[in-house]
Amino acid sequence: MTSNEHFLVTGAAGCIGIWVLRNLVQEGIPVTMLDLDMKRHRLPLLLNDEEIACIQFIHGDVSDYPSVENAIKSSGANRIIHLAALQLPFCKADPVAGARVNVVGTVNIFEAVKRLGIKNLVYASSIAVYGMSEEYPDEPLAHDAPLKPRSHYGVYKQANEGTAKVYLRDDSISSIGLRPYVVYGAGRDQGMTSTPTKAMLAAADGQPYHISFGGRYCFQYGNDTAKAFIQAARADFKGAEVFNIGGDSVSTAEVITAIEQANPSSRSRITFDDNPLPFPPDVDNRALVSAIGPMLFTPLSEGVAETLDIFRRALKEGNITKEG
Repeated sequence: MTSNEHFLVTGAAGCIGIWVLRNLVQEGIPVTMLDLDMKRHRLPLLLNDEEIACIQFIHGDVSDYPSVENAIKSSGANRIIHLAALQLPFCKADPVAGARVNVVGTVNIFEAVKRLGIKNLVYASSIAVYGMSEEYPDEPLAHDAPLKPRSHYGVYKQANEGTAKVYLRDDSISSIGLRPYVVYGAGRDQGMTSTPTKAMLAAADGQPYHISFGGRYCFQYGNDTAKAFIQAARADFKGAEVFNIGGDSVSTAEVITAIEQANPSSRSRITFDDNPLPFPPDVDNRALVSAIGPMLFTPLSEGVAETLDIFRRALKEGNITKEG
C-alpha cells in the first residue's frame, strides 16, 4: 500500500463491490464508485453513514466509453478494480445487453486505462469460463485448464480474458483477472448461485428456504473475495493472467449445517436440490498465491455466522427485506 492510492471500483453496488468499499474505507483509502445503480441499497449492510460519506459516487455506464474515461480522470484514481457485469441469468434473458455491459464495458475499461496512462488493473472473470466437471481430471481445477464455457455469460468472460492479453501485447497494460466461484455473504442477492446466501437471510428472518442446487463447490466469503481483488490490485505484477481465487470446497449439506449451528431455530427448515453445479468441485489457487502472495480464507462456520449477524441487524434496522 502507498499513501497516494486512490481506487476506482466499477460495479461497486454489487456484493463483491460493497465488500471492497468496506475494506478500503476502513483502511482510510480514497475510493470512487462507478456504477449505473445508484440506489446504494446494499451499502448500509456493511457501512455506516459516516463510512458511506467517505465514498465518491459517480453515476455512469461502463458500456459508454466517455463515461468511463471521465470517471477515471475526474476521480484521479490510480488503481482500478473492474467488477461491473450482468450476471448469468440476465445475460441469458438479454444476450445483447449482456454483451454490451460485460464485453464492451470491459474493453472500455482497458481502453480508458491505456489512454490515461495507467499501467495495470484487476477485473472479475468467472468460474463460468470452464466446462462441465466431467471434462476435467478429478483434481482441483488449474487456472490454465481449457476454457469451455456453455453460457453467454461464460463466453463473454472468456472474451474479456482474451481482451486483457491483447492489451498486454499491444499496449503493455498488465492485468490480473480473478475467477470467483460461489460467493456468499451480505449483498449476494442476485445470480444463479445466490441461493445459499438467500437461505441465510431466510434463517435470520425465521423463514424456511430451499437452496436451488447441491453437490460440492468452492464457497467463497464475500469479504475474502474482496480482499483478493484489493491484494491483486496492489501486486507488482507484469503480464495478463487469470487465476482461480480458491477457498474451501464444501457441500450444500455442509452449508446448511453451518446455518443451523449459527441459527438453531432453522434446523430442518433449510432444504436443497440434489442437482449439483456443472463445474468441477474444487479449484487450485497456487498460481494466484505465487503472483500476489499468501491469502487468508474465513472458515465456513465463521463466515456463515457473521452473515447471519449482519442480516439480523439489517432486518432489525429495516435495511433489508426477505427478498433482498
